Amino acid sequence: MSERGIKWACEYCTYENWPSAIKPNNIEAIELAETEEASSIINEQDRARWRGSCSSSNSQRRSPPTTKRDSDVQMDFQRIELAGAVGSKEELEVDFKKLKQIKNRMKKTDWLFLNACVEPASELNSARGRRTQTLASHSRSFCCPRAPDSVQADSKCTLTPQHKACCALTATIELQGSGGLARVGSGVVEGDLAAIEAYKSSGGDIARQLTADEVRLLNRPSAFDVGYTLVHLAIRFQRQDMLAILLTEVSQQAAKCIPAMVCPELTEQIRREIAASLHQRKGDFACYFLTDLVTFTLPADIEDLPPTVQEKVFDEVLDRDVQKELEEESPIINWSLELATRLDSRLYALWNRTAGDCLLDSVLQATWGIYDKDSVLRKALHDSLHDCSHWFYTRWKDWESWYSQSFGLHFSLREEQWQEDWAFILSLASQPGASLEQTHIFVLAHILRRPIIVYGVKFYKSFRGETLGYTRFQGVYLPLLWEQSFCWKSPIALGYTRGHFSALVAMENDGYGSRGAGANLNTDDDVTITFLPLVDSERKLLHVHFLSAQELGNEEQQERLLREWLDCCVTEGGVLVAMQKSSRRRSHPLVTHMVEKWLDRYRQIRPCTSLSDGEEDEDDEDE
Repeated sequence: MSERGIKWACEYCTYENWPSAIKPNNIEAIELAETEEASSIINEQDRARWRGSCSSSNSQRRSPPTTKRDSDVQMDFQRIELAGAVGSKEELEVDFKKLKQIKNRMKKTDWLFLNACVEPASELNSARGRRTQTLASHSRSFCCPRAPDSVQADSKCTLTPQHKACCALTATIELQGSGGLARVGSGVVEGDLAAIEAYKSSGGDIARQLTADEVRLLNRPSAFDVGYTLVHLAIRFQRQDMLAILLTEVSQQAAKCIPAMVCPELTEQIRREIAASLHQRKGDFACYFLTDLVTFTLPADIEDLPPTVQEKVFDEVLDRDVQKELEEESPIINWSLELATRLDSRLYALWNRTAGDCLLDSVLQATWGIYDKDSVLRKALHDSLHDCSHWFYTRWKDWESWYSQSFGLHFSLREEQWQEDWAFILSLASQPGASLEQTHIFVLAHILRRPIIVYGVKFYKSFRGETLGYTRFQGVYLPLLWEQSFCWKSPIALGYTRGHFSALVAMENDGYGSRGAGANLNTDDDVTITFLPLVDSERKLLHVHFLSAQELGNEEQQERLLREWLDCCVTEGGVLVAMQKSSRRRSHPLVTHMVEKWLDRYRQIRPCTSLSDGEEDEDDEDE
């Protein structure tokens, strides 16, 4: 028998071994055999154990870990094991060291971009009812090539080392920062758009395209293709909410910096001050209310800064996209030259968080200049709705019935259906991050004890510009359930655009006691008066929301009601306006201190600019 005939071939590498050899001589074949053997012993019981551990991963993630480092390592090992279906802890330790090196070599924006790309595809699975139930199955669908339809989901699949590396890299991506896939896992379930917002707020380019290497890494040809942007993915997966965020451009030159960000200590003191000023009224109408009247305005000192510094201030504190949409795309604010220029009543849209708390944030920004970070205002909103449910429910039900009939919709609902809808409104108030509705603005007007005027777009539109329906937010919200003597007549203004609220504030002025828009105001020079129009650009009176059957009437009756709850006057140009009064001297000292701290950042830029200008002038003289 020949020498070739007495040798046996390795089933993995076809290397021919001597008959006396028990194991293959090729060390690589040995390692591959051990890997295959480790994979083959994974039985259905192990898979069930993995599924059970992953399905409860959300609750485990919320429990406080012993240390951040230990938690990250444990999550890393778990995700690699689930994604790659390997059972050796030694193998995980080797992979973990490799992952750290890969993680350190990638830019943060690249991580965030990949995370943001995964978000629309994950949400599509949820919308189509094909969402994976565990993090393990999500990782497999994200990393590994799709199996044929004939193959069952739980059938054994042997992963190549290349696939394992891909799964391991995915696990690393999941651990990255606040915008990582570790949060996308909850975003699939809860509709969290944090991955998109994290990439956008980090300065990421919305027009950035997927490269060939990134498409190979994502390894889902049915979802990702070379040259795709986030907008392409959002359109492909029909994510209107993501498009609203993506199509709201972010200035690449300026990071946002509002007064509340500059001095965290002062901001926390203001939050404690707000919490202390919240009280609950005794009696049948046990609604919460604020004891202090505070109105936020931009300081007039901004105009003393050099033009380049002024531009920087506005870039960092304003939402330019909201300002453009409310001013240029539709004449919603600042449409009257008389108000915006001669009477110095131009409104500025402050930037805030693009989250479900934007209504509460904008209300506090328009008054105290800060966010509702600790959900103090949301809690007061929920408690007021709950404790005064009967009062607000009656107003809401009557208003909804009248509004439907005004559009020719005559229908009747059973009381159980009304109660179900009302329960949903109550539930929204108790959930941090949940979007709020008109009823919540009405309640907030009672908590503030002052009117709220909302200037907003009239129609919901798709990313294609198609009208989807009425927004119903624009109008005046009066604290009608309080006594008029218990309320202030100085309103605040909010802007509404594409599912987002913004605080609309003015800049300090001289009070205009001599001009008075046609009225004798007799105010001192320290008071800033902002004239807020009560009509739209077509001179139609703004709707007054949640009127009772007795209060409903023609436009003349509604104007009379507005004059009772607001300090109104008519300008020389014939515009009906409400006067918002604020005073730096009577403003809350903490707010004044916070604004001064914020403004000092820009005052420090001025000497450098002046010095460079002076040097240029001297050079010109020498020439």
